[in-house]
Amino acid sequence: MKGCFEGLRTPFYYYDTRLLADTIAAIKSKTDKHEGWHLHYAVKACANPKVLKLIQQAGFGADCVSGGEIKTCLENDFPANEIVFAGVGKADWEIELALEAGIQYFNVESIPELEVIAEIAERMGKVADVSFRINPDVGAHTHANITTGLAENKFGIAKEDMIQVIRIAEQMPSVRFVGLHFHIGSQILEMDDFEALCYRINELQDQLEAEGITLKNINVGGGLGIDYKTPDEHPVPDFKAYFDTYAKLLKLRSGQHLHFELGRAVVGQCGSLITRCLYVKQAQERQFAIVDAGMTELIRPALYGAYHYIQNLSGSEPVQTYDVVGPICESSDIFAKDCQLPATQRGDLIAIRSAGAYGETMASQYNCRELPRTYTTEEVLSKCKM
Repeated sequence: MKGCFEGLRTPFYYYDTRLLADTIAAIKSKTDKHEGWHLHYAVKACANPKVLKLIQQAGFGADCVSGGEIKTCLENDFPANEIVFAGVGKADWEIELALEAGIQYFNVESIPELEVIAEIAERMGKVADVSFRINPDVGAHTHANITTGLAENKFGIAKEDMIQVIRIAEQMPSVRFVGLHFHIGSQILEMDDFEALCYRINELQDQLEAEGITLKNINVGGGLGIDYKTPDEHPVPDFKAYFDTYAKLLKLRSGQHLHFELGRAVVGQCGSLITRCLYVKQAQERQFAIVDAGMTELIRPALYGAYHYIQNLSGSEPVQTYDVVGPICESSDIFAKDCQLPATQRGDLIAIRSAGAYGETMASQYNCRELPRTYTTEEVLSKCKM
């Protein structure tokens, strides 16, 4: 495939659609056998239409966190009644769009939001199905910036307020309470975190039943991580361990529906940012490989200090140590320090791996840069044959 990249202008995102198909097949092999289990792809991970098409064709619904994502999903043939709408700050126009489209339900995060949805639904002559996002106060072994299930986080309704909020909704004629939603964070690799969530949900269900409240839907969010350090060793995440955790530990009631919102685990490994070395610069004891991609194309290393495995696709000489940096006028525009690469020179193609999630979708035009082009396996092979 490297040879087929040579004629393409860098930087660009390459999506390995064969790996994406394998990943989707692995997910469905574990979920299709469970009646009442539903898959919603978390669109925020990657909204590339070429990727969305394959996910939609596999029968996934969508988890959206903005009106723009809802529009994108509708334009890419996701059925409206399989779209769920989350987010701590839904604007009025987004709520109106969702109600007009007829989405499956809202994941509601506060009483003020519930009141606004009820008011808008009443004005539009509609009934809004709502699921309450409960903050379970369950920690996750992940980066502090992407944990969402602790009491200190901005997301969700405190579990202590759960019954009160449900009772409020029951008195509103323009809303219909349909379930609970949870999400404790992302890039989680330890099943203990998901086990703790199962136990907490079981506990909350017992509390609700003691109050005569039954749930139609339980939405456990997503959060399963990928192997950023050795992507070729684990190209497909451990879906068996993930889904088995819920199958064994979550005490679903008869007729309940279980919803998942996976994003990173679906698309993370299929995407790579392909860039080209512009210069190799010596500066005292540092050696910089300056590439033509930057934090404008992939912000995760600058934003989180996130690690991505980096390969020199052109080099075969003995390994040297480089700081791999971009051209953006920011000191934080660094992909990796002390990165071991084959001796690198101007013109070498560099692959920044595991960039399918939160890569292209977070790209910006800072420094008036163009947004990156994108290619799938089929497109690259087609251009290679021309």
